[in-house]
Amino acid sequence: MTIAITDVVLRDAHQSLFATRLRLDDMLPIAAALDDVGYGSLECWGGATFDACIRFLGEDPWLRLRELKKAMPKTPLQMLLRGQNLLGYRHYADDVVERFVERAVKNGMDVFRVFDAMNDPRNMKAALQAVRSHGAHAQGTLSYTTSPAHTLQTWLDLTEQLLETGVDSIAIKDMSGILTPMAAYELVSEIKKRFEVRLHLHCHATTGMAEMALLKAIEAGVDGVDTAISSMSATYGHPATEALVATLAGTEHDTGLDILKLENIAAYFREVRKKYHAFEGQLKGYDSRILVAQVPGGMLTNLEGQLKQQNAAD
Repeated sequence: MTIAITDVVLRDAHQSLFATRLRLDDMLPIAAALDDVGYGSLECWGGATFDACIRFLGEDPWLRLRELKKAMPKTPLQMLLRGQNLLGYRHYADDVVERFVERAVKNGMDVFRVFDAMNDPRNMKAALQAVRSHGAHAQGTLSYTTSPAHTLQTWLDLTEQLLETGVDSIAIKDMSGILTPMAAYELVSEIKKRFEVRLHLHCHATTGMAEMALLKAIEAGVDGVDTAISSMSATYGHPATEALVATLAGTEHDTGLDILKLENIAAYFREVRKKYHAFEGQLKGYDSRILVAQVPGGMLTNLEGQLKQQNAAD
């Protein structure tokens, strides 16, 4: 089975590596090359990007979406949506959720990964139903964590509830990088055994287990995974796209992606990233403390930056 690759370079990669500061002007020159790769989807909107556009970059997030859609017409565009919170920091009424989704689809969004930080399916229901009603792809999410209260049955129950709500696929979202390879194999195997659903895995590289978790999930039958182009991968971010493509080449899971096309994209971002050095996180290598702290990779550089502003970084 071919594995679908979602590259997160235009959203979660820079959110994790340099506090969501990547500008549209640095996305558009490489957009045609990204569109030509053959990704399953490209994550480019949602999460903290909406806030960062307005708060820090002086950009219109809706214009960003329209311009990216115009520049990448062949590849499905994907976003991260916080369920009932949309892209804000409080709950919004159902009619606001419905209208937001309608506008997002109208402006070019194709795939909505809908999650709730509390894993409460009631907080995902309105958004998922709105996405499907407007003809887009609704992806429900298991926000992976570990605790005495979180067992394998917890995730199976949540999967069943999301399927009852109505989804086109399910994502296992390991936002902190704490999903062990063996747990990934077990979780994917059990979901695939019990439910007929397309399954996707998202892991952060923070603790050093992400590549192994992806590989074990692929062995267990996962349908797609998230990666980031190599020059925008690792530390607080994600496994490198090229490494996984090379690992799976010539196997039954061959992605079909061209390493040379990917290297040209990596070379571009290698130079672009230098502009954002001031926003880079401190992490070099891995941070095993996150196995206990469970802080999401997508918030760590933002957290570091805010602590510096308050002279509290120590």
